[in-house]
Amino acid sequence: MKFIVSSSYLLKQLQVLGSVINSNNTLPILDNFLFELDQTNLTVSSSDLETTMSATLEIDSTSNGSVAVPAKLLLEILKTFPEQPLTFTVEENNTIEISSNSGKYALAYALGEEFPKSVNLEDPSTTLVPADVMATAISKTIFAAGNDDLRPVMSGVFFQFSPEGLTFVATDAHKLVKYARIDVKASQVADFIMPKKPLNILKSILGSSESDVKIEYNDSNATFSFDNYVLMCRLIDGKYPNYEAVIPKENPNKLLIDRTLFLNSVRRVAIFSNKTTHQIRLKIAGAELNISAEDIDYSNKAEERLTCDYQGDDMQIGFNSRFLTEMLTNLQSDGIMLEMSMPNRAGILTPIDGLDDGETVTMLVMPVMLNS
Repeated sequence: MKFIVSSSYLLKQLQVLGSVINSNNTLPILDNFLFELDQTNLTVSSSDLETTMSATLEIDSTSNGSVAVPAKLLLEILKTFPEQPLTFTVEENNTIEISSNSGKYALAYALGEEFPKSVNLEDPSTTLVPADVMATAISKTIFAAGNDDLRPVMSGVFFQFSPEGLTFVATDAHKLVKYARIDVKASQVADFIMPKKPLNILKSILGSSESDVKIEYNDSNATFSFDNYVLMCRLIDGKYPNYEAVIPKENPNKLLIDRTLFLNSVRRVAIFSNKTTHQIRLKIAGAELNISAEDIDYSNKAEERLTCDYQGDDMQIGFNSRFLTEMLTNLQSDGIMLEMSMPNRAGILTPIDGLDDGETVTMLVMPVMLNS
């Protein structure tokens, strides 16, 4: 088995695949990349058993075969090469030899047959989503997913597909984000919960892709195919909470404000808030928004006044500044609307500009009790 490949091209592909590999694997074989050669096509795969990713590379070869190559060692040596062709040759003595312009390097390999086989999806449903839509949907929602091992369903992003459109939801019970598109549709109704790790990997590479992502899914697994990549992952098992029930429908108090102005103000005032609650207070009266925070233990306090466009009753409401900051940072619009009903009901943040046709973003932030 022998092939020739460009060093920088190989490195670029392997760095993407390397993000699947865990730092502490229970199975030693998972510390390797699987190289499967079929004439001029080389398929490289990596796996952590939950997520498997493969990339197909065009190379110069006439042979077939499969070997598992140590990932860390291979990435380290590839990073040091300037752009050049590398020749990989599998030797009789259980080593794979890499020949460069300046030298030769031998790595011990394992048999390709030892590498875990990826699952074949039986009878999957299929949906096509443009790469940029998929990338936006992930980055708009993933930050709101929880980290609680006791509630695994909330540690992922909920995908809802239907002929009306696509909806992506993430929540950790303190904040909730719902991202919807009515300009991209699925042929049938389906929903599943995607874990964070494969979504983060997708997010990092979809941004530079122009193609459509083909999503195939059944009850237990999903695969994402685009360009020369295929990512397969096991879905989170369980029923997603009824998120529609927590979004307040009647919100008579509406605050319109410049997003950057509001975000910077919240960031400054939050420095003076209590370090455990991160509580800030919004006091709205007329066209004036008063943002304040106080840390009684250290006698620190701050207060800022902003002008805003407000319709509704005068009110005071408390929020965790970290959640508010995360949400405001994640929106790209110039202006935002904060809708509220009562000081003890969730506030709804929505962008008022900068969205594509058919795109909606709804962010929900739970209030914190104000100590008067």
